[in-house]
Amino acid sequence: MPSRKLEETMPVEVFLEPVPPPMREIVDRLRAILKAATPEAAERVRLGWRILAYDLPIRKHGAYFAWIGAEKTHVHIGFPKGVLMDDPRGVLKGAGITKYARWLTYVPGAPIDEDLITELVLEAKHVAEIPKGLALELRRRRDEESD
Repeated sequence: MPSRKLEETMPVEVFLEPVPPPMREIVDRLRAILKAATPEAAERVRLGWRILAYDLPIRKHGAYFAWIGAEKTHVHIGFPKGVLMDDPRGVLKGAGITKYARWLTYVPGAPIDEDLITELVLEAKHVAEIPKGLALELRRRRDEESD
């Protein structure tokens, strides 16, 4: 896995240069919504995962709470602790694929519901602020419920 130092040296705009225009439009829109909802979040490139990662200024090293990743045919906005998030609309994907992460996927031309994304980003922020011990207990309970 690439070192964090290397990841921090690549500017976001350089990282996004090869992203095709239709995907770049989606990325730019999602970035704007995420930044408006959580202006305190730091944006960084994670080269090893080929994503933009978002960290909140809580805990000693921050708290990774969201990502945006562009692929050839779609773009994800995701949440590493998504399994702990309230999802009253039932829109988050990932159950049965990953244990904890959840995400939304957008393709060119698909509508982007700003209110929905803002709601989910704020929920992800709330989950990231849960003390680690309590988060582990919540995960254990969710794991038991899904078995």
